[in-house]
Amino acid sequence: MDWTRQIDAYCERTDPGLWAEPVNALTNVAFVLAAIVMWRRGADLPLARALALVLGAIGVGSFLFHTRATVWASLADVLPIVAFILLYIYAANRAFWRLGRIPALLIAALFLPFAAATAPLFGQIPGLGSSSAYAPVPVLIGVYALLLRRRAPATAGGLALGAALLILSLTFRTLDGPLCAVTQFGTHFLWHLLNGVMLAWMIEVYCRHERAAR
Repeated sequence: MDWTRQIDAYCERTDPGLWAEPVNALTNVAFVLAAIVMWRRGADLPLARALALVLGAIGVGSFLFHTRATVWASLADVLPIVAFILLYIYAANRAFWRLGRIPALLIAALFLPFAAATAPLFGQIPGLGSSSAYAPVPVLIGVYALLLRRRAPATAGGLALGAALLILSLTFRTLDGPLCAVTQFGTHFLWHLLNGVMLAWMIEVYCRHERAAR
């Protein structure tokens, strides 16, 4: 594999230059700011702080991808996102269902085959494109919200809001290509801004649940 191969995936990029995607690159500050806020808010919860650290890594990885635009930078972009998803599912299993460490880990690991099985199905939806890889996530959040609606209605409502925010941000990610002819910067930067808010909110939902349980 050529790790330095250039990737031109977004509307804003018109050449292989380092700053060919200035808006997409700079809006990653949303992840870093969200991570700082949630680091402070999760001071009493180790898993919340771990999630905040990974949230910051998402911003760094995405910045690398939107400046370097190479295969290795793409991995730096994707891997922290996967890490956040798996860590959040683990934290949710521990907090929402009070599972032990091993069951919580095993159930979190099941996300990988779940995503591998369902993402191709979403890929058949016209126009969804590469966003189909993320589509299983709001579905899973919705399932957790549904299962928690009686056990922890406030948490269920928070998760439902998180799923709605993710669907909205996925919409802007998906529209980046189709609207490229009528927008100068595309719409991918809105995916960054909304995701920064959504991921911070998901950590907040976890924190509130844990503190209420105490």
